[in-house]
Amino acid sequence: MKIDTFIKHLQVIENTTSRNEITIRLAKLLSEASHQEIDKICYLVLGRLLPKYQGLEFNLAEKTMIQIVASAFNKRPETIKKLFHQSGDLGSTAEQLRQQWPEPARNPQMADIYQQLLAIAREKGGGSQERKKQKMTLLMRAISPQANRYLVRIPIGKLRLGFSTATILDALSWLEKGDKSLRPQLQYAFNVSADIGRVAKWLKEKGAAKLTAISAQPGIPIMPALAEREVSLKKILERMNGHALLEPKYDGFRVQIHINHRPTPGIKQNLFNQQKPILLRIFSRSTKDITPMLPEVAKASRGLPLKSAILDGEAIGFNPKTQKFVTFQETTTRKRKYGIGQAAKDIPIRAFIFDILYYNGQTLIRKPFHRRRQILEQIFAANPRQNHLALTPQTAVTKLPKAERLFHRYINRGLEGVLIKEANSQYHAGQRKFSWIKFKRAMEGKLADSIDCLLMGYYYGRGKRQKFGLGALLVGTYSPKDGQFYTISKVGTGLSDKQWRMLHRRAAKLISRQKPKNYQVPKELTPDVWLAPGLVLEISADVISKSPLHSSKFALRFPRFQRLRDKSPTEITNLHEIRELFKIQEEENR
Repeated sequence: MKIDTFIKHLQVIENTTSRNEITIRLAKLLSEASHQEIDKICYLVLGRLLPKYQGLEFNLAEKTMIQIVASAFNKRPETIKKLFHQSGDLGSTAEQLRQQWPEPARNPQMADIYQQLLAIAREKGGGSQERKKQKMTLLMRAISPQANRYLVRIPIGKLRLGFSTATILDALSWLEKGDKSLRPQLQYAFNVSADIGRVAKWLKEKGAAKLTAISAQPGIPIMPALAEREVSLKKILERMNGHALLEPKYDGFRVQIHINHRPTPGIKQNLFNQQKPILLRIFSRSTKDITPMLPEVAKASRGLPLKSAILDGEAIGFNPKTQKFVTFQETTTRKRKYGIGQAAKDIPIRAFIFDILYYNGQTLIRKPFHRRRQILEQIFAANPRQNHLALTPQTAVTKLPKAERLFHRYINRGLEGVLIKEANSQYHAGQRKFSWIKFKRAMEGKLADSIDCLLMGYYYGRGKRQKFGLGALLVGTYSPKDGQFYTISKVGTGLSDKQWRMLHRRAAKLISRQKPKNYQVPKELTPDVWLAPGLVLEISADVISKSPLHSSKFALRFPRFQRLRDKSPTEITNLHEIRELFKIQEEENR
């Protein structure tokens, strides 16, 4: 595919407002891509070069891109800033300047453009920023004005096409079937292999009939299974029908550990004769590679008696002197790029493993949970006790008094509550099912669970909050059915001065001159500053009420900020879950 063909498709998509029409237009673009380039096209339309878990970023800030545009078209940076301020879009500014540039535009293959962008992103070491600037300058001068618009937007994360991975899955279904009927199979493939490029290429090469054959592979994250909620322990046990396995719920962050050992020629490989792993990766819930942040967990994982595995668990910090767990806020300080060695001494991490999804070359996702647990117990029984890796305690329960005793025992230890799992269930990657049900410490008269919301925009502060740059937050929920975000609350409490400043810094990177295409916001709630989807906040509230004002038709009463969440915007509490929480609340109040 030539770059000008690719750009024409993007122009049509950008000027389309209907979600269905965007999906159909995207399907047309993907239909014209060859099987060698369809994965790259998928990454690019999401503003990336590789799947998220590979962690490759351009590391070109908006300020740097302004300098690149100035250099490419022999202008002063001050001139570019002025034009950018007028248009509100650095890509349009570059397009305008390229129209005035005398050099004729070329129309190279997308594969060549992709490789050049990849080379720019991979520049490292001394002088890498200058080399990036020079390569981007030459590329911008070579391609058309319209191509410049999108080329500039991609590195700074402002492609403005208004869709996500979910839209690509819909488009792939349209590509194959002419409707969305293939979406469940595509969603399954993506859930067990969180690489949209791999899924698209698999479909293009092997066809729809082979989608269910796509399997887990060490090194490629699996979308984590999620737990449903229920109104009481009694109702949870009724749902489990005598097959309930109860585990403590730790207040930490999700980790998925991937291990793959390389057999050494001439040495017989067995479970207790392990060589250095060819691959060891730890992924977060949102599929980010956080291996360097958790060296003690990585070291402990290397010693496990196995050839290959994908483990699911929860990481929580503990005090090395008292051996007691620390708060979630303290645990999350371990998610850092610098000072990792000292942080590991101050707040060491213990990862509690509660599931295994892949073992010694075999995918276990469709095996019953009790069988997966048996494999885990065998692994940990053969492994000397390690301080940084442990098997999550588990108890079979059939009677309510026993479940209540365990629940209160874990609450008294400072944990969040319990997870109760159905012994015969499969691992439902990327789905929220009643085969896993969480029951957290409930507060009388208040919601038994918090809600993860998208920060859609903010309002300027008054009085003391003027110095923070923002004074109230507009947050919303997500509807998977139409890909839209709907308002549910304005939040102005629960934040310390430090947190207000932190949010202002984080929000500055997401400021949008216009309301994002997939936001449904009543005029009365229009914020002073729009934000592109990016920041997910955990919000607690007293109750959910019906609302004639908010576009979700629900509102949170007395909402309070709790913390930032490591989730993508489409992983937040969705509109269906809000309705279910409202029903649970109504049942509690009867």
